[in-house]
Amino acid sequence: MKFDTRKTALCGVLIALGVILSPYHIPVGATKCFPWQHLINVISAILLGPIYAVMNAFVISIIRNLLGLGTLFAFPGSIFGALLAGLMYKRFANTYVAALGEVIGTGIIGAIVACPIAILFMGKNAAIFAFVIPFMVSSFSGAVIAILLFELTALKKIVMKKVSI
Repeated sequence: MKFDTRKTALCGVLIALGVILSPYHIPVGATKCFPWQHLINVISAILLGPIYAVMNAFVISIIRNLLGLGTLFAFPGSIFGALLAGLMYKRFANTYVAALGEVIGTGIIGAIVACPIAILFMGKNAAIFAFVIPFMVSSFSGAVIAILLFELTALKKIVMKKVSI
């Protein structure tokens, strides 16, 4: 992978934003619904691609856990959504499809992966679909905010012009 200073700088800004917004979450069951992470995942996926989006999600999850602002569910709850959003945008070049990828990646795949994490590392009994609703709510709300942000700001113009960031 070629090192790109502009993409790295944008990663730093998005990671900082993800950490700064960490205190603002909605507790749902054993999870913390964090729509800002999903907003950042969609923006990262569209502007930077799937590899950078996954790296951003992973780093934000690590920092949130180190600061006590997140749970272990931050990892499956963000990484799979970022990956699928990035892959979907890369394939279809559509912000709505990227947002859908975030919702499916987090709300379904991430929720299913969270179940063994709850059982193995947190000692909690969890049904396989116990996390689907909270993860779906969080990822859907973040994806909607991302779509609104793209539709109502200059971000859409940047993406449409294919301006290198």
